[in-house]
Amino acid sequence: MLEGIIRIEGSASISEIVRNHYRTADILKKYDIDFCSSGKYSIDTICAHKGLDKETIMRELEDSAHTIAPPSLAEYQTWKPDFLVDYITHVHHQYLKKTIAEANECLLLLCQQHAFLDSHLQEFRQIFNDFSGIILPLQIQEEETIFPYIRQLTRAYHNKESYAALLVRTLRKPVHHAALQEQKRAEALIRSMRNLTGNYTPPKNACITQLITLRKFLDLDNNLVHHLYLENDVLYPQVLIMEAELMNQED
Repeated sequence: MLEGIIRIEGSASISEIVRNHYRTADILKKYDIDFCSSGKYSIDTICAHKGLDKETIMRELEDSAHTIAPPSLAEYQTWKPDFLVDYITHVHHQYLKKTIAEANECLLLLCQQHAFLDSHLQEFRQIFNDFSGIILPLQIQEEETIFPYIRQLTRAYHNKESYAALLVRTLRKPVHHAALQEQKRAEALIRSMRNLTGNYTPPKNACITQLITLRKFLDLDNNLVHHLYLENDVLYPQVLIMEAELMNQED
């Protein structure tokens, strides 16, 4: 079997599938399959009972469970800034928008069903709401203000356009300071969420809803760490170098 390819047996129980591959929960919800109350039944049984297309559902379940290895850190260093901002926008920003909404839905369900299980649950929910209120507007700021400038700068720099230095002087954004304060606030909130959950570790008696919620937040955390690495350690340093070179040429 190819690396990252997952095969799910139709005889496997719903509970077993979700516990082993938590992302399959989103597919089950799509088809109105309750992975809590129907957890003991197999995909074969559920599809037959509901009259669902088993082959389609199995394919979607396996697709959702696939893992894909990201590019190496060294490879990112070779990408031009305009390509990096497109990658960050279409991969990381889209992921965050989707996953923050899904994580919020899971958290609301957990609060409704299992609030008594964890005295820190409401505190966690408030921290997450604060985090969402920072990170989503920050993405809009990047997409509408900072990234368009970086695309223009990259094209002008690599094409050796005569107006490149003027572009820096007139449109220059303080990219090394852009949203840095908001990023630090978001990182502090992420640390608080880690502390409250023991780095998103489910308790021994965790129900499926708890397990899914914590794993979704772990994925969200890991993605954000990678996202900020690309911006602060790869993208912005390249932009600062281009700006400095162009400003020195003008002088």
